This record gives sequence, structure tokens and C-alpha cells, in this order.
Amino acid sequence: MENGKKIALVSGITGQDGSYLTELLLEKGYDVHGILRRSSSFNTFRIDHIYNNNELLNRRFFLHYGDLTDSSNLNRLVEKIQPTEIYNLGAQSHVQVSFEVPEYTAEVDGVGTLRFLDAIKETGLKTKFYQASTSELFGKVQEVPQTEKTPFYPRSPYAAAKLYAYWIVVNYREAYNVFASNGILFNHESERRGKTFVTRKITVAASKIITGQQDKLYLGNLDSKRDWGYAPEYVEGMWRILQADEPDDFILATNETHSIREFVEETFKILGEEIVWKGSGLNETGSLKSSGREVVAIDPRHFRPTEVELLIGNPAKAAEKLGWKPKTSFRELIRIMVESDFEKAKKRID
Repeated sequence: MENGKKIALVSGITGQDGSYLTELLLEKGYDVHGILRRSSSFNTFRIDHIYNNNELLNRRFFLHYGDLTDSSNLNRLVEKIQPTEIYNLGAQSHVQVSFEVPEYTAEVDGVGTLRFLDAIKETGLKTKFYQASTSELFGKVQEVPQTEKTPFYPRSPYAAAKLYAYWIVVNYREAYNVFASNGILFNHESERRGKTFVTRKITVAASKIITGQQDKLYLGNLDSKRDWGYAPEYVEGMWRILQADEPDDFILATNETHSIREFVEETFKILGEEIVWKGSGLNETGSLKSSGREVVAIDPRHFRPTEVELLIGNPAKAAEKLGWKPKTSFRELIRIMVESDFEKAKKRID
């Protein structure tokens, strides 16, 4: 650290959380260095407004090609940048996809975390490390609500890889005195969420259905329940975790749970429609009350091989030790997402 300068290194910078975290850190005066995975197509749309804003940048935002599967690359970046804080948000982050590419998921989400920690150990850099952990660790839940002491029971290759990452963070913290913390974040959404994730899939599809651009929304388990919060608040929680006096592990959540069915109903309600459900199981459908038009159906391809039925987190520790509390309600979160996607749908913007 030069002259007290705060320098952050962020993997997964092009994702939902990476983009919000970058904005937050720049506002707080950090130099921000992002790791960008080389691709034949551009995937920087979430951070383009930052990269193209010269006034905001003032030479404080930098992008570097890199990959969590490349140890030598991570070592070079850590040694060159000398970050005061590292946020490891990079991951193959889609649970369903992890069943299709389990080995790759393990390499990036599990061993990738080890590579980062080992780079810190090998370079001897005094930095703080944040690991993006996940509520999926709890999987087949052993306690309701889940706390930092609830036993883990992962139910997907994604969750199993993240379980390794969680424990290797704890191990390096205890074995090598690395300031390394896990943020066990429950589902957090926004208008920047990827369209393959169920919440954004719902708000995009509903907006297109109402504007006549899509016929139907296909979903899997409507009764899965999740603890949903607003992503910009959760990245502030990440930052607060690294400002603590000692490294530790924290749950960030709302302590409130809602089903995918409720998410669908609330989405259409904001758009001025009511959903009427008919049938059961794979034959269940949802129709618009105003017209009787069927707009929601079940597609068994969207079911996971092992389902996670209920996740709800207790953020009391984060409230007590970090002063962090969620502010945006379930309905307000959906309203933010729907208003953004409906405007895009009206303008025919994908």
C-alpha cells in the first residue's frame, strides 16, 4: 500500500456483484483492479459505464486479463498490483449448470479460491481476502433459519465446490494468519442479475408477455423458497466484512423467505395482472385472470437432480458486529427489477 492508498483486486468484476462493488469502492476512494476472463465476445456491459467515464475513473479503474484456473497469472497479478483488499467474486455461479460441468465448477469455484489464497501466502502480501460464499452450502437444511453455526449439507456440484472454498479460507486463516473471511450471502438480485437466473428470467419474461413479445414463461419447482435481498446492499456488506478488526464468517440475508410462485404472482401484479393457478405437479399452469390466457407452465428440464426446498438466513451476527441490515423489501426488490425490464421490453431492448 503506497501512502495509505486503498487498492482493491476484484475477480468476477463483470458480474452483478462485481459491478456494484466496483461502484461502491470507487466512491470510497479505492483504486480498483478487475480480473477479466478472455473471451471471443464482450461481456463487460455491466461495467462499461464505469470504464467509459473518464471523469469518474481519474486513472483509478484498471482491467487485467486473468483466470482463476491459472495459478501463475494470479501470482503475477497479486505481486504486481499489491492490493490491500481482494474480493473473490469469480465463479461458475449457476447451480443448474454445475450439474452439466461439475469438473470445471470445482476448478473455478473450489480450487480457484485456493490459488488466490496461495498467491497471498507465497507473495507474503499483507492483504484482506473476501470469499463469496453462498447459502447453497446449507442445501438440505438442518436448521431453520440458518446461522453461521448451522451444519452444511450441499446439494449440487456448485455447492460442494463452494464448501471446499469456504473451508480452505478458514484453513488459511488459522494456519497462516491470513486475513480471510467468508460472506455467506443468501440470494441477492437486481436489475443487473443474469437472465438465466430464475428471478430475472421471471421479470424479463413477464415484461415481454405483457408487451406481446413472448407467449409463455416456463419454470421448474414453483414451491422452492428463497431468502431474497437487493444486491447493492449485499456488496456493501462484503466491504464491511473486510473492515472488521478480525477476519470472520458472516451470513448476509433478510431472515424472510418467499416461494418462486410468490415471485411470479408479485411480478405480474406490478404489471397490473393477477395470476390464476390451475392443475398440479407437472400439469400446473398459470393464467392471466383478465383474459384467461395461459402464461406460465412447468418444464421438467428446469428441475434440479437434487432440489433445495428452503433457504432462510439469520443475519443477526452481521447486524451486531458489522452494523449491516437489509433495507429493501421483497416487493420493492421485484418492483425495481420489473420497472427496469418493462422499460426495456417497451423499447425492444434485450
